[in-house]
Amino acid sequence: MSKIADVYYSTNPWSVIEEGFNPSYSLVSESIFSLGNEYMGVRGYFDEGYSGKRLIGSYFNGIYETQKIEASAYKGMIDKIEFIVNAVDWLYLRIEIDGEVVDLNRSGFKDFRRELNLRTGILTRSYTWILEDKREVKLEFERFLSMEDAHFGGQRLRMTALNFSGNVLVTAGLDFSNNHQMVGKNLWNCREKNIDDKWCSILADTINTKQSIYSCCYFEGNIKNERDIIEEKRVLKQFTFTLQHQKPEVLTRVVKNITKKGTLSEDDLFVSQCRNREELSEKTGYDFLKAESAKWWEKMWEDSDIVIDGDELNQQGIRFCIFQMHQTYHGADKGTIIGAKGLTGEAYSGNTFWDTETYCLPFYIFNNADAAKNLLNFRSLTLPQAKERAKALDCEGAFYPVATISGRECCSLWQHASLQLQASTAVAYGIRHYENITKDEEFVLDTGLPILIEISRMLASRGDWNADRTKYGFYGVMGPDEFQMMVNNNCYTNFMGKFTYDYTLDTLERYKKKDRRAYDTFLNEKGLTKKELDSWSDFAKHMYIPYEEDTMLFEQNDGYFDLPHMDIARISTKDFPLYHHWSYDRIYRNDMIKQPDVLMMMLLFNGKFTKEQLLKNYEYYEPRCIHESSLSPSVHSILAVQLQKHEEAYKFFGFATRMDLDNYNRNTSEGLHTTSIAAAWMNIVYGFGGMRSDGDVLSFSPSIPKAWKGYSFRIHYQEDVIEIEIKKDKAYFHTVKGSEINVMIYEQPVILRGERTMITIPNEWRG
Repeated sequence: MSKIADVYYSTNPWSVIEEGFNPSYSLVSESIFSLGNEYMGVRGYFDEGYSGKRLIGSYFNGIYETQKIEASAYKGMIDKIEFIVNAVDWLYLRIEIDGEVVDLNRSGFKDFRRELNLRTGILTRSYTWILEDKREVKLEFERFLSMEDAHFGGQRLRMTALNFSGNVLVTAGLDFSNNHQMVGKNLWNCREKNIDDKWCSILADTINTKQSIYSCCYFEGNIKNERDIIEEKRVLKQFTFTLQHQKPEVLTRVVKNITKKGTLSEDDLFVSQCRNREELSEKTGYDFLKAESAKWWEKMWEDSDIVIDGDELNQQGIRFCIFQMHQTYHGADKGTIIGAKGLTGEAYSGNTFWDTETYCLPFYIFNNADAAKNLLNFRSLTLPQAKERAKALDCEGAFYPVATISGRECCSLWQHASLQLQASTAVAYGIRHYENITKDEEFVLDTGLPILIEISRMLASRGDWNADRTKYGFYGVMGPDEFQMMVNNNCYTNFMGKFTYDYTLDTLERYKKKDRRAYDTFLNEKGLTKKELDSWSDFAKHMYIPYEEDTMLFEQNDGYFDLPHMDIARISTKDFPLYHHWSYDRIYRNDMIKQPDVLMMMLLFNGKFTKEQLLKNYEYYEPRCIHESSLSPSVHSILAVQLQKHEEAYKFFGFATRMDLDNYNRNTSEGLHTTSIAAAWMNIVYGFGGMRSDGDVLSFSPSIPKAWKGYSFRIHYQEDVIEIEIKKDKAYFHTVKGSEINVMIYEQPVILRGERTMITIPNEWRG
């Protein structure tokens, strides 16, 4: 891999620290210092304004806008896209002394320091502002988003005159006037603005989707109200502070943001919430909210922390990843999704992709099962849109979109939007994975089964028999690789199709045994006939999985083995990313792979393949993978550990936890790689921890990298928590609550209990 770390931030096990401000790194730092609580998120932009390169990004999960695109005469092409929309800047501040306004792009300053405390979720920043006449003011900023009540956020400004006494003018308020960067225009209508002694509020609607945000803030401090400013898209208050030499003055604000995403039927509740301003001043003071949120983080770290002994860089990296996963999603707002960049930027338009169910869901299944269920509930809520999409593609059932916010397809590239079936089969896999670990059969029968049926119907209408009707498969598809377009019998797609049929039929059979009368009623409601069910069974039985017995290789798709070979080691680093430097058709003309395809299949269903099969396929496909996707290296690392290729596994792991912190792909400025962050967690738990969760019993084959002295992690399982601690030659397992849990360790059955079970690590598993 031709990717090099750009180490910029100080290494600290519990913080990300920037010492000194580098303007050329400002956009990257905005992404790194983003805060979120699933409901809303803000990039790490400067509260006080900045005239250099910046993206004042404030986003709310599920609040989006639309943009029409050029219509196509061909059926199945989308005519508009949806994107998460840049919203209210509720941190707006401007600081002025005698007509001079602070701006780090123009002002003199020293001692700049910024710190994101991963333990508490609090972002602080400080520097000394040097005015033109050499007066100096120390400015300290603090912000947080409440994890306990996701509607709330807080901001604190502390100002200390270091070598003078005098007045400072602070302008603070709520600003809806910023443009959405991607479209270059503002997308809000502000219809109500109010202002009073210590508070201000604003109510705005998106122009096209007619969604609403109400933002209200309450100020505290030793302040004198100078004047109020009400403009078309912002409400501001100006305060005067009298600074005494070396005596700090503080301005504090608590903000409450409320969204309305749906129909007018929500109006009454929305309006009543908006009018309840007393919560800001009476119930929710800044220090109370801050302490409450920090307590939430304390409990989270107790349950979810990964500790690495002997590797400070990756200790910081994995904690950053865990922190971002909980910031991005923790079940606070039902019916929402995980965008590919979370709430940290506008790239990928805030859309969710198929990797939500394959990469992100495992983290939540083993750390927050309720959040995992909420993610799957989104697919239930958007089942009607998936059914409409199927009709547009001449299919029956439900065709889940490749990229979406609302449930509609938002991918404008037809070869992805129309040819990729993995979004739909990933939903089926996610339901099965969730049930396999949580044993929540009720959810699967009530919520999952209707989804499975409609996906199976889509697959039945999308698949077909070969010419002599001996083999069933999918034609004209694009698998996970994405460098092979319009192929037949993609191995991953066919395998996942067979799995979906089998799991759907198995779930129906369990339903029938559980309650025959309810089952018969269900069949009638869904219009399911014996003929249709028999056809799915037939399709699964005859599904073509391209495999060579003599070589043990699964062929990625028909004809793949005959493609011209590309020596990827000879590609210049200047050519990356390839999408920017190679013509589209050039990418498709060889056997180069973007990201794991066959190997992804072998990870998701690990227990169905022998170690020899895995070795043969790994050694064949790994040299052909260019890792153009940030998700790719972690999959290779996990499988390399399983094959006891320890040095190779650690090489692939090398940038998993620090992809964004060290800006490996040189695009962290666009936002964080959320699903890659989830893959970094998998890289440790599934990779070095050797956990596998696709079988009937949870299994582990832990190893330890040479560079580490030890590591530990926890997973939530069967209403208990399993703690695993790995040392150089021994592994220790126990259940935190004392339950007895059956697992497999190095392929041997073990019963875990409250007291620690010690297992000697075999020599071949020591990195």
